[in-house]
Order: sequence, then structure tokens, then C-alpha cells
Amino acid sequence: MPDRSRYYLTTAIAYANNQPGLHTLYEVVGSDVIARWHRMCGTPTRFLTGTDEHSVNISMKAAERGLAPREFVDEMVGLFKASEDRLGITPDRFIRTTDPDHVRAAQEMVRRAHRNGDIYLGTYEGWYCPNEGFRAASDLIEDATGFHCPNHPDVPLQWLTEKNWFFRLSAYQDRLERHYAEHPDWVEPEYRRNEMLGFIRQGLEDFSVSREEAGGWGIPFPIREDGSDALLPDGTPDPAAGTIYVWYDALINYITGAGFPDSPDEFARWWPADLHVIGKDIARFHTIYWPAMLWSAGIEAPRKVWIHGWLLVRGERMSKSRGNFLDPNAVVDVLGTDGARYVLLREVAFDRDSDVSWDSFVRRYNADLANDFGNLVNRTVSMAARYLGGERPDPRPADDAPLAARWPEAVARYRERVEGCRLHEALAEFAELVADANRTVDAEQPWVLAKAAREGDPAAGERLRGILGDLVETCRLLGLLVAPFMPSTAPRLLGQLGHDYGYGADGNRGPALLEELRWGAHVGEAGTLGTPEPLFPRLDVDPSAG
Repeated sequence: MPDRSRYYLTTAIAYANNQPGLHTLYEVVGSDVIARWHRMCGTPTRFLTGTDEHSVNISMKAAERGLAPREFVDEMVGLFKASEDRLGITPDRFIRTTDPDHVRAAQEMVRRAHRNGDIYLGTYEGWYCPNEGFRAASDLIEDATGFHCPNHPDVPLQWLTEKNWFFRLSAYQDRLERHYAEHPDWVEPEYRRNEMLGFIRQGLEDFSVSREEAGGWGIPFPIREDGSDALLPDGTPDPAAGTIYVWYDALINYITGAGFPDSPDEFARWWPADLHVIGKDIARFHTIYWPAMLWSAGIEAPRKVWIHGWLLVRGERMSKSRGNFLDPNAVVDVLGTDGARYVLLREVAFDRDSDVSWDSFVRRYNADLANDFGNLVNRTVSMAARYLGGERPDPRPADDAPLAARWPEAVARYRERVEGCRLHEALAEFAELVADANRTVDAEQPWVLAKAAREGDPAAGERLRGILGDLVETCRLLGLLVAPFMPSTAPRLLGQLGHDYGYGADGNRGPALLEELRWGAHVGEAGTLGTPEPLFPRLDVDPSAG
């Protein structure tokens, strides 16, 4: 069983080299849902996201704009934060690899690896991707124009020969294989685990952890060639020692965000991370390099790495360089924050690649939210207010309410899917519960029962009250169930039902969600229905958001 005393999850940190596309923020939205779920369940939760700011590509982009690298990344980080705010992202910390505590953390990790004999001097010659670092020739794509990085085909490669510090990844081959065997679910989905295990079994090569460029854009390397501390007499870094390689630097953000090395008590509480959520293109770094780096420093590996796929457009990876991306701000302008969150995680499977389009997003919004969920809430509140005079009816006991029959099992499945990172499957479960409730409305026809009650049929009146009570309760439960996905909709929905929404803007400080998700949790509490208000206006015209 997972440790319920706390939950620490992270996303990959994004390159701050351009404004983000929706595909960039996809994993951040999904991770925010998982964080909110754990907070609402009452588990102390720490959620980390942020930006990677030290790549060579960033310094090149800054130079093209006539800006210092720090000025450039400050501007880009502002764009990331603005888009994340619009998508309702609520990290406990937005970390930047330029943050002073991260600089200290990265340098401490280098020192520990050096003391452990896992860092040594050597010479590297090969292709260097400014976005990703040195790449083996076997990993590159070759076409008529030359060699390209498979993950950044539009970024020109550089042929470099440098004296570098190397990390002895090869020394951790056996330990990595044992770790995979002893913790079979630490990398998921399973087919991704098998891919990584296959790569390990091919034999691991040591990798570079430094760049030779003196005074370059990056964290100063803390050790000179003779093993001494790379500080000048005035205490400033010696630029001749070079910089820490961007990938070694970037991975360390996860322990910086947990308190390493400045706050040992905080670090002891939050580490190891319960979950890293990352994309498939950076799986090797997180599931092979990263655990070895941690073990070298005497630190535990994370408990789980979840590897998601890419957003595709007609089979091609979505990206700004290809011009096939969606602007998250434009999507929120049309669908709203919660609509954007919902369709993104309903349309895009969290465990594999998914082909999407703006049209598919609009169709999903109209079908699931405007037509099904929004319509269910609107007509439930409208009928209950009209037929019962505004008084909120109690649901019938679970044994007498057909809508209650499958509720406990559905919540258990939903919980398993959220906590298991299968967010698209959780939303499919939610959509089926909405469909059940709408089928009940159509089958029971409360308007017919209301007419019969007005004509003097007391049994019809009693049945009407029971059915409307069940529907109001179902809407309450559905609003809370989907609140991690649609956090601004939930309080509006609960308000229409005459219930308080006791959670903070980030999901903290409320009652235990699993108790609130019990059928009839508020039976006997008097309440008045609010004014019915459409939650998801239908989009009759499909505007362009790309």
C-alpha cells in the first residue's frame, strides 16, 4: 500500500526556450489532477513543476534576441506561468534551474559522486544536440541534409571534442537490473519498463556530466581537474572549471524541490518521490541515469516513474517547430479552464500516443460536457426547483436507489485509475456515470410524475421526490468526483445544489473526499437549491484555436 502520510509528485521541467504549447503542458495538467486528488483525500501533498534553463539552445536563442540568457529565460518563464495559471495548475513550487538552492543541490551531487569515485576525467568526441546533449551515432536520424537528433530534428547538431568529466553509469548496470527485478512496477506502463530494461541489458556507457566552455551559461562545475574545489580566492566560481552538463543539472531539480541539501528534515519527509511524470523521449534519463546518480550520492531512487506518450496530429508529433501545435491560451479562451483540462485528458490517453485535433476537442466538449454532464445538472436543478419549491430533496437510501447501486464500485475503479495514472480511463468511468443518470431521467420522466402528482396521485408525488433526490445526490457526487479535473466547475455545481464546497483553490483544507463521496453523506441536512445556470455553454460554431 502507498504511504498515506504524504505524497510527492513531479513533472519533467520544460525547456524555457519558447512559449509553451498545449502539448508541453499536457503532463502538467495531468499531474495537477493527481495532486488535487491526493490533497482532497487528505494526504499532505507536494507537487513540483518548473523550467530547465541552462541548455546551449537557450543561450543561442537569447543571443539571437540580443538578450542576456537570464533576461531571456525570465521572459519565457513568465509565459509558462501565465499559461499554467490559465489552466488552473497549482504547484507547491515552480522550480527553476537558475534558483540558488538548485545551484547548491547540483554542485553537491557532483561532489558526492566525485567522493564516491563515480566521476572521472576523459575526452568526448561526437554529435551534441543543444537541447539534449551528446548523442550516440546509433541514436541519430540521417537524411539527405545530414544527422539529426530524433527528438529535436530542427535543432542543428554540433560536432564537439571536449575534455569532460564522466559519470560511471556502467558501474550501476547490475544494480539497475536488480532494482527492476525487485520493483517490477517502478517504471510504468509495463511496455515502457520493458523498453528501458532492454536498453540496460545492451550494456551501459558512461556519460558526460560537464561542458568545457569557460564561463558558459550553466551551473559552475564545482571541482577542478586536480580534484580541488573550483573556487577563486574571493569565493566566486572558477570559470575555467566549466559548467555542469544540462541533463545532470536538470534531473537534480526533483531533490532540490524536496529540500536537498539545505533542509535535511524536509528532505527526509518528502523523498523519495512517489511519482515522476515524464514523456517517452526522456525515459532513459529518468529510469537509468537518474537512479544511478542518486545511488552514487547515497540517496534512494524514486518510487515510480510514469511515462506518457505524445500528442500527435495526423500521426506526426505535435510541436511548435512543425507549426501543428495548439496555443493553450487560445484553447482556454474557447473551452474555459475546466473544459480545456477535461477534453485534453479525455481525448489524450495518459499511457500512449494519441492523435488529436481542434475539431476532436470541440466535439468532445459538446458531447460530454454541454450535452451530457452540463445538461444533467441543469435539468436536475431546474426540475427539483420547479416541482419541489426550491427545497433540496434527500436521496433515497442506497438500497432503494438504483443510481446508488453501482456507485461504490465505480468510485473504487475511478480512484484506482487516478492513482494509477490512467486519467483517460477515470474520465471514461465518470462519463458512464453521467450517462447512467441521464438514462434514469429519460426512463423515469419526472415531468410526467409531476403532472400526475398535481392531478392528485400521492404515489407519483412520493416517487417524484425520491427520484429528484437521487438525481440531486448524483450531481453532488459527480461534481466532487470530477473536481480534480474541473476544479472551478465543482464549487459552482455544488452551489446550485445548495451544498457548500469546502476545498481551497488547490484542493487543500477540505473534508476527506472519500467520505464526501459516500452516497447520502449529507442526508438530513436542510438545504435550498440555487439558481440553475448552464455550466458548459454549447459551442455551435467551431472556431480555430491553432
